[in-house]
Amino acid sequence: MLKKSELRPTVKGFYDRRTGSIQYVAACPVTRRCAIIDPVLDFDEKSGATATRNADAILAYVRDNDMTVEWILDTHPHADHFSAAQYLKGKVAAPTAIGERVVKVQELWKRIYNFPDLPVDGSQWDRTFADGDTFTVGDLTGRVMFSPGHTLASITYVIGDAAFVHDTLFMPDSGTARADFPGGDAAMLWQSIQNILSLPAETRVFTGHDYRPGGRKALWESTVAEQIASNIHMKCKSEDEFVRFRHAKDASLPMPKLILHALQVNIRGGQLPEPEANGRRYLKFPLDALEGAAWE
Repeated sequence: MLKKSELRPTVKGFYDRRTGSIQYVAACPVTRRCAIIDPVLDFDEKSGATATRNADAILAYVRDNDMTVEWILDTHPHADHFSAAQYLKGKVAAPTAIGERVVKVQELWKRIYNFPDLPVDGSQWDRTFADGDTFTVGDLTGRVMFSPGHTLASITYVIGDAAFVHDTLFMPDSGTARADFPGGDAAMLWQSIQNILSLPAETRVFTGHDYRPGGRKALWESTVAEQIASNIHMKCKSEDEFVRFRHAKDASLPMPKLILHALQVNIRGGQLPEPEANGRRYLKFPLDALEGAAWE
């Protein structure tokens, strides 16, 4: 029998083509207990329709493999998709969690949306993790690394030999995350990347998005060694060089199409707005709230 230190989680990625997001199930191979990481609630911005196709596919995988969900984990409040954490919690009764700095993101976006009654204490999740906190997934030990830069609250989950790095690092041919959202910081992003790349070289790196450069198939797994050797943005050899590069790159990028839709849901832990008197739910959409309009 393997020692706990030798256990490797079984990792299954679920790619959402509409948003380029990857959702994960990380499972202990001995106990078949698992964590679901960054699940997507389907949303069509043209019709306003929501669906649970992604989340239901994850639930089917868990059921078909006789797994028990121990955690529902988000790495940060996402700007490009709705979190399915609340929907999944209603199905499997597992606790939800995110990094404790989510309160800073809540404070920021509470002002942008003018949500005077929004609690900004992280109470929308069952647990808010601090840097260095540990948790278990079956016989596996998970550890939390604070990884800000892309957002104020971003964290990396290191479970066994697997690091779930959200939007800090992409696949080596795609580089690194942007840092120009409200609360983003390129210098902090550089330091977070250095911390991730200080993990053992054989650590498996699972990214939160893949946009299929050149039309290749979707990919989401690499290693620390591969990131160090091949990540196209790691040609920058100093923080100053990286910050200059990231600022110039980000200035050329449009805002994600769902950022104003998604953040109002995700700062509530994935809870959709309450139905109004007519039984319908409504999103609130602030005008002229963000820079980066793409007029062409």
